[in-house]
Amino acid sequence: MTKTASIKCIPVTEAVGLTLCHDITEIIPGKSKGSAFLRGHIVREEDVEHLLRLGKEHLYVWEGELPEMRGQVHEDDAARRMAKAFAGPGVSYGDPREGRINFKASYQGLFQIHLDLLDSVNSIPHVTVATAHSLQGVAAGDTLAGTRVIPLSVPEDTVAAVEECCAGATSPLLRVLPFRQCRVGIVTTGSEVYSGRIKDGFGPVLSAKFAAWGSEILGQEIVPDETDRTAGAILKLIDMGADIVCVTGGMSVDPDDKTPAAIRAVGCDVVTYGAPVFPGAMFMLGYRGRVPVLGLPGCVMYHKGSIFDLIMPRILAGLRVCARDISKLAHGGLCKSCPQCTFPNCAFGKG
Repeated sequence: MTKTASIKCIPVTEAVGLTLCHDITEIIPGKSKGSAFLRGHIVREEDVEHLLRLGKEHLYVWEGELPEMRGQVHEDDAARRMAKAFAGPGVSYGDPREGRINFKASYQGLFQIHLDLLDSVNSIPHVTVATAHSLQGVAAGDTLAGTRVIPLSVPEDTVAAVEECCAGATSPLLRVLPFRQCRVGIVTTGSEVYSGRIKDGFGPVLSAKFAAWGSEILGQEIVPDETDRTAGAILKLIDMGADIVCVTGGMSVDPDDKTPAAIRAVGCDVVTYGAPVFPGAMFMLGYRGRVPVLGLPGCVMYHKGSIFDLIMPRILAGLRVCARDISKLAHGGLCKSCPQCTFPNCAFGKG
């Protein structure tokens, strides 16, 4: 009769020929951190000195022939089951390493976390899930989150509680909403640009940003600082089939800036005029039916990260932005204007 395996702690000098039941980590300060020995490795005589250098005077090994523990789940198996419970559309994961599984984006889109569910699963003893920030644009292959249990094994009830919690949720814990391929219309306002006194700087910036997100520019209209002309250009682009319209400039309190009036004139349902975000306080957003119309202040043209870069990924993912979404950007909405900008790998826009 085959003996069911159990975990046993023994001195490393007595472990030759036995099977490790967990990964063993090696850290080289300032250089690397990874697995020196993987779960399932059969300890050899030549491994003993290496293990002692790693500070491992004792090891956990399997005793018996089958890696099964009555009523217990090994850390690797727990991670696999939790990963399956957590991952929604657009989220992939691999095998555990050192007891942990990482989640990655399967495609470009908007990373979305069920925050209440995240709090619930992390409240289950011995369960940990750490994530990047929600509602951020991600590229295929970006790391989104990681999960593991703390001890080498946990009761079956612990993993079952995680699975039950996720099964009853209204949406997955982790998912990536794919970006739509949108046709974008640009209305460039400013008599100085319209007259040719200065060259438009907004168009190339927006074209590059939308191209990186997988969308294209349908057309660009350049108009003087006149409400009727600006409103007419917005409607023209919508009639041409624009999915999004960006109106650049004319957003300040200067009497010559007429963009907010033009956005209202085309019958937009205005979500906000003004945002608790610096740079980008003079931002405006409205919807004419299904089409979002954005009034973009000048900062969008020369800041690597602004209100535009925080809101547009949500729009491209198909979310309809509301006033509450804008007000919640206040926490984290201050750009520190660092000498070397690292956006989006910084705190800006991450409440």
